[in-house]
Amino acid sequence: MFIGTTVSQPWLEPVLRKMRIQQVLPTIRQHPDCSLLDIGCGTHALLLRSVEPYIARGEGLDFKAPDLHTEKLRTRCLTLADQLPCEDASFDVVTMLAVLEHLSHPEAIVREIHRVLKPLGRLVLTVPSNASKPVLEFLAYRVGIVSEAEIRDHKRYYNRKSLGELFDGTGLDVETHRYFQLGMNNFLVARKQS
Repeated sequence: MFIGTTVSQPWLEPVLRKMRIQQVLPTIRQHPDCSLLDIGCGTHALLLRSVEPYIARGEGLDFKAPDLHTEKLRTRCLTLADQLPCEDASFDVVTMLAVLEHLSHPEAIVREIHRVLKPLGRLVLTVPSNASKPVLEFLAYRVGIVSEAEIRDHKRYYNRKSLGELFDGTGLDVETHRYFQLGMNNFLVARKQS
C-alpha cells in the first residue's frame, strides 16, 4: 500500500484489492450517511469511489493518493508516520485495507484512529495473516504476480492474538474478527467506546 509504482502492477494486485473491498462493503453499508476516513486509499481511491453512494463524506490519505475532490470525496497526498492530520472525533468509520502491515508505528496509528473516531465509531481493517507470509513471498519473488516492493515493505503479519494485543488498552474494542482468503487475511471491526 505504501510502496510500489502506479505505472504497472502485477495482475493479481487488483483482484486482491477487489476482494478486500468486498469484505468491508457490508459493514460500511450498516452506517448510511457516515463520514468515512480511508487510510491508505491508494492511487485510485477505489474504496472511496465504491462507497460514495452510501456515505455523507469521505476522505482518503495516501502518499500516492489521486487528486480527488468531489461533492462528497477528497483525498490528501501524504506519507503516514505516527499521526493523522484530522480533527478529534471527526469520523464515524475509519478503514485501513492492507495498510497495517506497512506501518512502522502501528500502535501510534491505532491511538490516532481512536482520537479521530466519534464515540461508538468503527474501524474496519484487513491485514495479511501470519500464514500469508510464505505465500505472498512466493507469489512476489518467484512468480511475480504480486508486487515485490509491496511485500518487501511488510513490517509485520498479524493473527487474532496479535491484533487483540495491539488493540488492548486503546479504547477500541474488537467486535468482529475472522479470516478470509483461505486464512491468508484478517478482517477486523473495532468499536470506539462511548
